[in-house]
Parts: sequence; C-alpha cells; structure tokens
Amino acid sequence: MTSTTKSGTPLTSRRATLADPGYQAYVILRAGFTVAPVLFGLDKFANLLVDWPAYLAPWIDGIVPGSAQSAMYAVGVIEIVAGVVVALAPRFGGWLVAGWLAGIIVSLLTLSGYYDVALRDFGLLLGAVALARLAQRYHRDGSRP
Repeated sequence: MTSTTKSGTPLTSRRATLADPGYQAYVILRAGFTVAPVLFGLDKFANLLVDWPAYLAPWIDGIVPGSAQSAMYAVGVIEIVAGVVVALAPRFGGWLVAGWLAGIIVSLLTLSGYYDVALRDFGLLLGAVALARLAQRYHRDGSRP
C-alpha cells in the first residue's frame, strides 16, 4: 500500500523527486535568485554593501534622468520585482534575471576596473539560465512534488 500526501501525490514519488539532484539544483537556484535580487535591490536604497552609483557607467548616467542615485533607486525596484518573479514564475524569472545581468555586464565592461565584477556577473547569468531551463522540467504551475 502506497501512502499519499494531502495533495494526492504518492509519498514515494515525492521522496524520489526530493532526492533527484536536478530538482535539488533547481531549488537551490530558485531560492538564490529569489533572495539575492531582493536583498541587493533593497540595498540600492541604503548603500550599506557598497556605493552603488559608482557601478553605473557614465554614459548610462547621462541617458537616464536624475542623479546616479536616482537611477539606483529604479534599479533597486527592478531587482526586487525580478526576485519576486523568480519566486512566482521561475521559468520566466530566470530569463528575466539573465537579461538584467547581461545589461549590468555591458555597463561594467564600459567602466575601467570592474572587469572582475563583470566576470562574476557572467557566472550568475549562467546560473539564471540554468534556473530557467531547470524550471521547464521541475516547476509545474505552482504544484510541488
């Protein structure tokens, strides 16, 4: 006799899913790409981690209205929204974060002295793409294993 969960999913199937390394990777990436953008987005308003306007390329600062700090406020809102989208719709959110990181990389590559951060963000971009691809397999319209 097979036990079932409240959702009607066989318990053995749920355990198998939780033991699947691919599913574990998906959960780790989803949690990370939910929490990190929200925290970094919130910090754009406080500048506790770093002086964020210093990371904005001058040519972008010249395009956007207001000060570099004002631009960082907008960036913060976008990052918070991206984190929430990853939490709710990781198949779309992973691609959203990857696109956002691509924009950040372009900005950093046009600044002297931030190539190491651009390379780090490229690694994060790859992780966001991996999340989007894993979500194709593991995210089932809000259902959980």
